Amino acid sequence: MHLIARKKAVDKLLTFLLFTASFFTIFITAGIVYVLLTDTIEFFAFPEVSLFDFLTGREWTPVFENKKFGILPLIAGTFLSAGIAILISAPIGIIVSIYLSEFASNSFKEIAKPIIEFLEAVPTIVYGYFALLFVTPLLQNFIPHLQGLNALAPGIVMGIMILPYTASLSEDALRGVPQELREAAYALGDSKLNTSFKVVLPAAMSGVTAAFVLGISRALGETMVVAIAAGIYPNLTINPLEPIETITSYIVQISLGDLPFGSIEYLSIFAVGFALFIITLIFNCLAFWLKSRIREIY
Repeated sequence: MHLIARKKAVDKLLTFLLFTASFFTIFITAGIVYVLLTDTIEFFAFPEVSLFDFLTGREWTPVFENKKFGILPLIAGTFLSAGIAILISAPIGIIVSIYLSEFASNSFKEIAKPIIEFLEAVPTIVYGYFALLFVTPLLQNFIPHLQGLNALAPGIVMGIMILPYTASLSEDALRGVPQELREAAYALGDSKLNTSFKVVLPAAMSGVTAAFVLGISRALGETMVVAIAAGIYPNLTINPLEPIETITSYIVQISLGDLPFGSIEYLSIFAVGFALFIITLIFNCLAFWLKSRIREIY
């Protein structure tokens, strides 16, 4: 009886600790949303700012004398760098995940997966200087008119940086495909390569797509790589050879400046931060929905 009572006490303690941890997670998230929302509302209370101009304006110069508050250049720069990243990460991630899931031996997986996941442990500032001091000069050998600060180099480096997300999650989705589908394809005389690309990959497409959506979400929120290698020029362009400014790099730029607390320039970082929060929330919800779809299928 004493042992049973002690087990019940331990269970209650663990339940309480798990509940407390969950509560603090929700509480911290709610606190972040509250701070962003209240300061964003205060930002739009200034007569110089209108929600319509903020969402549709093509100029972003809040620290200039002639202040413009159109967020489109920052959104364009954010999606341009993230788009380049996913174009790099997607094919590599698919190839790596298919090889690890369908072809690699267990001993090779034990070596390869930690190496891939190690990319996630590298500080992002290291990636930033790698893009600026190595990738950009390397690209300039092939693209002579490439500017020192551009969207292409950080986009490529971010594609490498998010590879652990795309490759690992895609491999998990591929391994979740029932073995019966593979055996049916083999019974019909299909090769292992064709089975991997024509049977296994389409069957796991919801999970693979969710992995890439999460990768895009990670790239959208990246700060140091774009702040160091992409520039701080809010440029409404889709040309990856030009300098850009992303939402996160603008936040870094203003946070390092000497601006009065509560000024319109200071509050602008909360407005763009809240916009980024909404964008990443949409992508994360989309990834969650896609992951639930693959669970329904299998």
